[in-house]
Amino acid sequence: MSTRTINNKTIDFDADGFMTNHKDWDLEIAKVLAAEEEIPALTDRHLVVLSFMRQEFESKGDGPSMRKLTKESGVPTKELYALFPGGPAKKAARIAGIKKPHGCI
Repeated sequence: MSTRTINNKTIDFDADGFMTNHKDWDLEIAKVLAAEEEIPALTDRHLVVLSFMRQEFESKGDGPSMRKLTKESGVPTKELYALFPGGPAKKAARIAGIKKPHGCI
């Protein structure tokens, strides 16, 4: 586990780089995490995905699978890969401040 300060907030991260407490998350932290994932700006479409990820996590205790994400978020697979290149579910979970979803490598 590591601790980092982002925007004057102390945030704990697990060994895989995911926040350990999703309640510490806010949009400003998301912007910093997105930049670290080489996503220079969060658009409204990014925020649709992040919001869906957080809602699923808060209601079920885990992030959605890629299949559920594409079927229920309103963002099709191709667009997800364009928004979060190289692993949409994992990158979106990291930026959304939730644990790595089960099934993500």
